[in-house]
Amino acid sequence: MVNLKVKDRVFLPAFRPYINDYTHRYEVYWGGRASGKTVFIIQKLLLKGLQEKRFILLMNKQTAGIRDKVWKELNDAIDFFKVRSYFDFNQTEYRATCLNGTQFRCMGLDDSEKAKSLSNVSDIYLDELNQFTQDDFELLDGSLRSKRYHYPLQLIGSFNPVSKANWVYQYFGFDTGIVPPNTFIHHSTYLDNPYCDASYIERMEQMKTRNPTRYRIEAEGQFATLDKLIYTNWEEREIDPELHKQLPLLVGLDFGFTNDPSALVASFIDQENKIIYIFKEWGSTGKTNAEIAKVITSLGFSKSVIIADSAEQKSIEELRRNGITRVRASVKGADSINYGISLLQEYKLVVSPQCQEVINELENYSWQKDRQTGEYINKPVDAFNHYMDALRYSLQCVGAPKLQTISKQMLGV
Repeated sequence: MVNLKVKDRVFLPAFRPYINDYTHRYEVYWGGRASGKTVFIIQKLLLKGLQEKRFILLMNKQTAGIRDKVWKELNDAIDFFKVRSYFDFNQTEYRATCLNGTQFRCMGLDDSEKAKSLSNVSDIYLDELNQFTQDDFELLDGSLRSKRYHYPLQLIGSFNPVSKANWVYQYFGFDTGIVPPNTFIHHSTYLDNPYCDASYIERMEQMKTRNPTRYRIEAEGQFATLDKLIYTNWEEREIDPELHKQLPLLVGLDFGFTNDPSALVASFIDQENKIIYIFKEWGSTGKTNAEIAKVITSLGFSKSVIIADSAEQKSIEELRRNGITRVRASVKGADSINYGISLLQEYKLVVSPQCQEVINELENYSWQKDRQTGEYINKPVDAFNHYMDALRYSLQCVGAPKLQTISKQMLGV
């Protein structure tokens, strides 16, 4: 054990209560840039390693970034606490060994097979956790099983969020707000770091108006996507309930069950002004067709024309047998997805604040990027598209011979 007296005030206030907290096996620190989370995690692990002999891994996904990332952060922390004389350094292997026997090793995980040879690991830090895969995480978690240590084993990760399509979004309950067992989650931003200089703070404030999406990611540390979004032609605002007296109704349905939800979207279309008003959504997993029929009836759409995914002909027939007689199969052909997308892009989409799943998909549905060239290709990512598919199908209602009369019940008013 290395006796080192450290005053609490050397740690940023946002992190100070957790410096000696080892009660959770998993710790996840996420948020905006320059919040100080990486510095704190390395400091915490360094102090833990000084208290007893441990084997601590500091990891990036790619080995190429080790020297300028976790290895640099480790050296900065050692210098901050003025304990360099306590360590021997192997610059080639990015290894620092303390006189008490604690070993810090910085390594990449380009090849997940590397993790299988690890033994007696006490702690692992995954810098940029979202760059690792879920399989990487679970494989490394399995290497934390030694009984030789007094202080608990821990797997710690940090990241700046980007897309909700990343595995960490669901794995750690960011989608539901339910924190997994034995897990501590901490959010921070540059506002939690009093050492940010004035020019950096000014940059962030300018970004708020210049690039709101990047501000949400870099400054606020929220999930968003910097990929090329498919739909940018939309806005969120309240919808006049009187529109049902003036405009045709569109209803679309996409089928799902286990992993993907069945999704229904209802809207009004103003063909003259090229506006679609999205006022109602419903979605759920695990619903049978009979149950979906009951939902459609309860929403007031049982007599409406509904355009559903033509790949589910059996489901469409079962809906008809359960009283949804005007459900129709969507028309699909070559490149029908891109064709439907291009049609929707011709309209202004106005989305009710009550349609949060539709908004979530609009904020994340994006084009694929070619891995070799880095260029976007004319093919959507197959994620965040269930409600968008339902909306796309519903557009095939256009051209119906007459307006449909609907009740205020359908509007939720």
